[in-house]
Amino acid sequence: MFMNVSSTPAGGGPRALSAVLGEVLRAGAVVAAAEVARMRALAEAGHLALDVMGERPVSSRVAEMALREVASEIAAAEHVSDRTVQTQIGRAMTLVDDYPGTLTAWEQGAITRAHVHAILEIGAPLPVEVRAEFDALAVATAEGLSPGRLRTCLAVLAETLQPTTITERHQRGRDTRCVRVVTGQDGMSGLVATLPTVLAVGIYDRLTQQARAIIDTRGDTPLTATDERTTAQLRADVLADLLLTAAPDADPTRTDDGPGTLGAIRARVQVVVPALTMLTPQQENTDPAELVGHGPIDADTARALAESTTTPWDRVITHPITGAVLHTDTYHRTTAIDRYLRARDRHCRWPGCTVPAIRSEVDHTLDYALGGPTHIRNLAHLCQRHHTQKQFTRWTVKQLSDGILEWTSPTGRTYRDEPLPYSPAVKFLPDDPPEPEPEPDHAPF
Repeated sequence: MFMNVSSTPAGGGPRALSAVLGEVLRAGAVVAAAEVARMRALAEAGHLALDVMGERPVSSRVAEMALREVASEIAAAEHVSDRTVQTQIGRAMTLVDDYPGTLTAWEQGAITRAHVHAILEIGAPLPVEVRAEFDALAVATAEGLSPGRLRTCLAVLAETLQPTTITERHQRGRDTRCVRVVTGQDGMSGLVATLPTVLAVGIYDRLTQQARAIIDTRGDTPLTATDERTTAQLRADVLADLLLTAAPDADPTRTDDGPGTLGAIRARVQVVVPALTMLTPQQENTDPAELVGHGPIDADTARALAESTTTPWDRVITHPITGAVLHTDTYHRTTAIDRYLRARDRHCRWPGCTVPAIRSEVDHTLDYALGGPTHIRNLAHLCQRHHTQKQFTRWTVKQLSDGILEWTSPTGRTYRDEPLPYSPAVKFLPDDPPEPEPEPDHAPF
């Protein structure tokens, strides 16, 4: 494609743009240098964690705990997730140790962070012994290419360096299949399933066919004539119906007499619904219902859950000003301590963790074996990850008054995690502004 551009700029605009472009490039170079410096520091933190093991043989579990301990120290200082920091440390160690050419090119501004991500992602399946060759070839290939075009070139390049066939690698890749939730906005989230490509495409195709079949029947009966859902919306609705109501065929508990126990298993969520929100949903923004670990949900969904579930609801009595939990009760027989702790903690009590209490374990802050009592002042919810970390790393914890946990890191720094208060029942509003004095009917003379 040929584009004829006038060589005489009008009005000085391009000169101003040129100055801005220079500033963008200079700022980009500064950011790149800072990002590379952080990568080197994170990698050094990872190496320090492993060096602590000394000459002792290091099992994968011991190495994992050593890295987790260091990641938690950094995460607590930065007020971010320790999982995130541990992932960053692992990525930094890979970049520094296996891709020095890529790191240098990034530091010099020859490539961007997006290029680096592409190189690391495409090179991840390669054996460590060929990554040096891939590193050099990737940097040379990246010159003048956008990250998208580089990714295509690297995929072909990486395949030539693989010592095994794609069939053999696919068999290993199947072991990574999983399902995860990515929390979104406005009460919505993404449900991501990692599956063999043939199955993923097949599932999508079946959902599409089912959605189109529903669309095709809209005009056949008065009941479906008002259905205006799009194909994309119908795919999501059909998928939700299938996953929440159908019994799996691959059920090892199934007998010849009928469905097995897997079909009877129902989804579990932990929801907090303020009473006033149920009574006056038009004011739900003031004190919204909450899906613990994921954020606010709309009042209609909360009401539908409250009306349809057979699981007993725990009534939580809170302080009208501070929102602290005062008491819990229910008309059904449940364990009072567990009810109180679920209401107080709502999620894992590691600083910043959002795993809901219903998927966490009730832990004795002071171990029961060491004389710790089974009492709300010595109990708190910890997810499996942080329960294990409490047991097998140098992090320590003690419980203060009002359910506050004080964590002490291996370097002696302390971090407090306080139970999140509920919204106060009493709202204090500013005084109404004084009304302006009425203007006279006519100007005085």
